[in-house]
Amino acid sequence: MTTRRIILTGAIVFSAGILAVVCLRGLLGYTETIKDYTSLDLPAPIRPDYRDMVIPPNIAPLNFIVTEKATRYGVKIHADGGQPIELISTSPAIVIPQAPWRQLLAASAGKTLYLDVFLKDDKGRWSKFATITNAIAKEKIDDYLVYRKILPGHSVWNDIGIHQRRLSDFDESTILDNHYTQGVCINCHSFCNNRPVRMTIGIRSATYGSSALLVADGKAQKIPTKFGYTAWHPSGTVAAYSINKVRQFYHIARNEVREVVDLDSLLAYYVLETHTVKTAPQIARKDRLETYPTWSPDGDYLYFCSAPMPTAQGPEMPPDHYDQIRYDLVRIRYDIDHDTWGQLETVVPADQAGKSITLPRISPDGRWLLCCMGDFGCFPVYQPSSDLYIVDLNAAAETGRYEHRPLAINSSQSESWHCWSSNSRWIVFSSKRDYGVFTRLYISYIDETGQAHKPILLPQKDPTFYDAHLKTFSLPELIVEPVTRTKETLARPIRRLADIELSMDLPITGATLKAQKTGPWHERE
Repeated sequence: MTTRRIILTGAIVFSAGILAVVCLRGLLGYTETIKDYTSLDLPAPIRPDYRDMVIPPNIAPLNFIVTEKATRYGVKIHADGGQPIELISTSPAIVIPQAPWRQLLAASAGKTLYLDVFLKDDKGRWSKFATITNAIAKEKIDDYLVYRKILPGHSVWNDIGIHQRRLSDFDESTILDNHYTQGVCINCHSFCNNRPVRMTIGIRSATYGSSALLVADGKAQKIPTKFGYTAWHPSGTVAAYSINKVRQFYHIARNEVREVVDLDSLLAYYVLETHTVKTAPQIARKDRLETYPTWSPDGDYLYFCSAPMPTAQGPEMPPDHYDQIRYDLVRIRYDIDHDTWGQLETVVPADQAGKSITLPRISPDGRWLLCCMGDFGCFPVYQPSSDLYIVDLNAAAETGRYEHRPLAINSSQSESWHCWSSNSRWIVFSSKRDYGVFTRLYISYIDETGQAHKPILLPQKDPTFYDAHLKTFSLPELIVEPVTRTKETLARPIRRLADIELSMDLPITGATLKAQKTGPWHERE
């Protein structure tokens, strides 16, 4: 097999157990042959900790830092197929060239990836650490990941944007940011069936009003109503969403001082063909809080979260017993042909789980339901107790029992917003596991038994990127192709009056606030 040599500050050649190193300095160079190196029974000192994972065969290079000081750093990346990559550098930052990396992974899908790290000390002696191994999955991850970046402040969103990242490399582009719209708050984005042909973006603005941006049928249009957490029916003809009256308050002293409570909420749904906003008594009860809708892949059921209405509604914040509010996971049958709703069913009651259940998302194959469970409340990103749990829906259909279990990849910090790939084999989720303040995005492989494998920190070209990046990454959504509309064509409808005249069929409750009373000073997503 031909070995691919990459020269950073030199190149490594492996032959018959002898490591031969060619070091180049400018135009002048010298050749050094290393006949011996010491094998250490120690883990390679690298970060991020890219080892013992299952990685997509189309992921960008997993660049890393060697954390032990040396005069030279050597790396060999090889697999059971494809051409090895061999590097040497005077820098501890190992940046893997993209073209040979892609070729190696493509040739080795379903096999094992090996990584050897060598260090040279100041006395000219080389050491080799224990080989790092990662499994390369057969299944690809969707090509693009969409997320929001925002500074982790309490009430300021003067620099907020929705971006898309091509996962096979490091190409990031902006879908929309608020520099185009006089600083509006850009809320949740939602796609239909992992495709950007149907998408919505929530908008909150004192200047342009609280509204929703709808992209459908090749057009970007403004809808004069606020969409909260949104879920597209698989048909692409109906979008269910929440209307929330949320308030933020603060603790005096703890690691996470922020807290969010929902004072009133309901679910509504938008019918694209008739431009009608509707609801139903079953999903808009006056004694309950309804939020976080998600559809089953066949479109027959709408799953969501429901909790008792807070008993105290006075001006004081927080309301009484806010830390005892726990959400059940429920579902309701929907007949899209006749636009009718069935009866509510409790899937996992909060009392049984001993937790508050939020953010349900179902894998596109219909097998798994993934959700967050925390001690209380509706805002898992502010709850260190929030973990990811999974439910086997196939098993539940056979037994009638919805058994839930935590994923093995949970940490001691908050795990929050998550999404599925279109092939149901990958999830991306937000986690504060590294710093406790900044949410970062992690990719995990879900195997056929529903086991989650060690997560991959979203790779960056500069392996020190996260050391200095002061924005949080949130609301990840995987899509199979990029959003192609320009920032200006998306921002233009926001800056004008509504394009769509709505027909409204909603009850008047505390959650259906009048437009002039909504705005970024009242609410916090």
